[in-house]
Amino acid sequence: MSTERGSPGSAFAFEARELSRVFGHGRHARTAVDRVSFQIQQGEIASIVGESGCGKSVLARMLLRLQAPTSGELFFEGRPIDATPDPRAHFRRVQAVFQDPFSAFNQFFTIRAQLASSFRLFPERPSRAEMDERIDRALLAVNIQPREIDGKYPFELSGGQMQRMLLARVFIIEPRVLIADEPTSMVDASSRASILEYLMKLKRELDMTIVFVTHDIGLAYYASDSLLIMHQGKIVEQGPPERVTKQPQAAATRQLLDDIPDVNRDWLARREA
Repeated sequence: MSTERGSPGSAFAFEARELSRVFGHGRHARTAVDRVSFQIQQGEIASIVGESGCGKSVLARMLLRLQAPTSGELFFEGRPIDATPDPRAHFRRVQAVFQDPFSAFNQFFTIRAQLASSFRLFPERPSRAEMDERIDRALLAVNIQPREIDGKYPFELSGGQMQRMLLARVFIIEPRVLIADEPTSMVDASSRASILEYLMKLKRELDMTIVFVTHDIGLAYYASDSLLIMHQGKIVEQGPPERVTKQPQAAATRQLLDDIPDVNRDWLARREA
């Protein structure tokens, strides 16, 4: 069964040119994303890092086509992001995991039924047996025994388990790009490490581009191939993790480095070893 993972037409998963998003009008206007330009390579993990309210989640929603830019240009695999009129075609290629996994699942339907609904994004829905087999493989990929969730509803699982359900959905759909918006912020340290390992597994096994949105530059440094630092709607610094963290040019980057939680300083040391 095809998930339309053909050869991309561009070296860049995303490219933005002077991209902005403004909310409101006149004196009530608020600029959430302010003329940002960047390129995210195919197959890399790129982290958008910044404090709360800096505009990074708004930028992520534009990459997902959940919000339209006010001005500027945004390209996906070399084409304008809105070139495909059917949003489902974009969602087959670009998926997301969010900070609150419970908000992505309906509490009145079983988890397995909702994982099965992922196949609605496919041009041709497989047989029931094929769907069950693919769901089971996806659950095993995130270290969940398939029978553990049989008959279970979202409210019966922990936050860490629900984040793994979101990642299982990604393994089912196999998109080209995953937008991971603060996926570790509501789980404990052990689950945080596991989720990052699963993100890297997705990149390794599916050659997936991952855009990791976070306030924690320590985690971003550990997981990423490139960093984009946001502050007050602007990208104030971008580049390889080693250069950005060892030779920070922007005051916002230096502040993020000063704010690294102690629990994540071991992660930096591990990458440097």
